Amino acid sequence: MIVKKKVNIPWMKIAIRVMTKTGWFILGISVLCLLVGIGLWQTRGTHIAIVRRPQGIMGTSCTLVAVVPWYQRASALESLQDAEARIRNIEARLSNWIDASEISRFNGAEANEKIQLSAEAWNVLSVARQVYKETDGVFDITCRPLIELWREAGKRGKLPTDAEIHAARSSSNWQAIQQIGTCAVKQLATAKVDLGGIAKGYAVDEAVEVLQKANIQDGLVEIGGDERFFGHDGQGNPWSTAVKNPFGDGILMELPAGEAAVCTSGHYARFQEIEGRRYSHILDPRTGLPATGVASVTVKAPTAIMADIWATTLSVLGPDGMDKVPDGVEALMITDESDDVHVLATPGIQEHAPSSESVRNLMPKRAGSLQMDLFDFR
Repeated sequence: MIVKKKVNIPWMKIAIRVMTKTGWFILGISVLCLLVGIGLWQTRGTHIAIVRRPQGIMGTSCTLVAVVPWYQRASALESLQDAEARIRNIEARLSNWIDASEISRFNGAEANEKIQLSAEAWNVLSVARQVYKETDGVFDITCRPLIELWREAGKRGKLPTDAEIHAARSSSNWQAIQQIGTCAVKQLATAKVDLGGIAKGYAVDEAVEVLQKANIQDGLVEIGGDERFFGHDGQGNPWSTAVKNPFGDGILMELPAGEAAVCTSGHYARFQEIEGRRYSHILDPRTGLPATGVASVTVKAPTAIMADIWATTLSVLGPDGMDKVPDGVEALMITDESDDVHVLATPGIQEHAPSSESVRNLMPKRAGSLQMDLFDFR
């Protein structure tokens, strides 16, 4: 018969107790590591918006946004700084308000004096010349003397005379400006250009290119209301923006932007009062007079420079220009001629546009706006 005898070994009990405590400790560390690992995995799956709002750019607002995984935030911030530097570099070359810029030197040059141009200035002048031809002279950056005339009229509070308008218009035109090699030359000393209707769009596109080359897949660039979106917002949805009510506070509509540029132009943003009447800052270069009959134009296009150009062009052409919009460009126009309001839209925007009646009655439309919702990312 085999007898089972209980053997009491004190050192074994001690070992078991020690190993039990050690085991629990190891188990606890393992669980903690697992939870931390899961937490990191979940965090890496979220995107955050890195936002930069540089001051003093082109005399207006500027917003740069990169939507990236949290662990790319440092490199994203560097990319935004690079995009800002690119914008400032372009402004230094193209601004009419910077005396040392290439454009200012060109405007102040004598006849037949060669002004060396950078690639940026050359490209913008070339695009502007081509668009001048395509729009039959409606988009014309050589109307700088007219802009100066009307600006002075606003300061003195007196309308310019017909003779003054004719003289200003005759003093500058594309026929008097040549691009030779890498230089610009003008035959008339009075010839001047103003890039206010194209420079912001160009700078926006260049800044977007900087971000995309830095592998930023989602984001936006905005300068003075000229916006360009790429990728998706922080929630993985297509970008959208808001169209402002040109007659007062509030939003008219929310416009799906997707991966495109959106630009809105109108007299509500910039105007001057002369002899008791409000005049738009947008001039019709064909007549030398401020554009009338259009409260605002919103253009959606593949690039910001194209949106910028056509927002200005349609502000001058009015309803007749809606049929001239090129393929790939959509437009929303709000007219205010003869104290009446009408909403005109191309097919790609029509379903999102408010009715003429709602705008006519100034009924507020509740819509998510870029300014309100853009940075509320989860």
